[in-house]
Parts: sequence; structure tokens; C-alpha cells
Amino acid sequence: MAGLHTRETSVSLIGMPGSGKSTIGVLLAKTLTFDFIDTDLMIQSNTGTSLQNYLETHGVDALRQKEEEVILTVKTDRTVIATGGSAVYGERAMSHLGKTSEIVFLDISLETMVDRLGDFSGRGIAKPKEMRLEQMFLERRALYQKYAGITVDGEIRSSEVCAAIQRALS
Repeated sequence: MAGLHTRETSVSLIGMPGSGKSTIGVLLAKTLTFDFIDTDLMIQSNTGTSLQNYLETHGVDALRQKEEEVILTVKTDRTVIATGGSAVYGERAMSHLGKTSEIVFLDISLETMVDRLGDFSGRGIAKPKEMRLEQMFLERRALYQKYAGITVDGEIRSSEVCAAIQRALS
């Protein structure tokens, strides 16, 4: 949808854990006077438990499936949607977002992700236990690039990221 943004088109934020999707999402929604949805919070509300607990109890595949189910039900008019970091594994979800919103990839380095997350053991990151963080980063980054209509440097200040997204949308 790149370049097809209208005042009614939603914006979906994708990116690594710690890339600022939720923080940027709130700021961007306020600036655009859009609603804001955080799919991680929706999953927690729907399941009645934290992402980490759901992940430990049901596994990576179940969390990814739940994430896709949630994305397929979100309101997609005049809304900024902060997706979970593993949303890009759901082809139907990403196809849905691509048809109903402008997909924006908040790009950060592996080092920045690690710095921002600190101890991420309780963060609910949907990756197989045997997968190294570097492997997850590279695998997901390729998927983010595949689906994004717009890529923005997520290393800069939140206000600058919002401004960059707004420029790209206009």
C-alpha cells in the first residue's frame, strides 16, 4: 500500500521486540487522531495471562497462532496497530494488514534490541528455545523487510520516528 495512504488508512507497526512499536504507536495515534491497538495486550486480555506464561504453557506455535487470530479481528480503520514481534510469521495476518493498512517496519540493530530489552527472559518472545537470538533477529528482519511498505530507522528518538513515519505517509 506504500504511497496509498489516506486519512482513513490504518498504520501497522512491525519490528523486533524493543523496537518501540507500542511507544511509537501511542504517539503516532495521538498525532494522527487515530485509535491505538496493541495486539500483545489484546492477546493477554483474551487469554487472561501474560505472553510469557502463555508461551511457557502452550508453546511458540500456539502463541503465534493466537497472535494471527487477534490480528485478523482487529479494527482496521483509522487505527495505529502495534503488532507483536512475531506477527510476521502469520501469512494470513500479514496479508490482512497489507490490505487494510500501511505496514511500517521500525528497524533497529541487534545491539539496540539487546540493550533495550535487558533481561528479556520474562518478555514473552516467541522463538524456539534452541534458536539463538541472532538467528531470530536475522530470520525476522528478512520477514519485516518483505512485508513493509515503509521502513523507518527505529534507533532515533520516538518523536523523530513519528515524524519520519508521517513524512513517509504523506
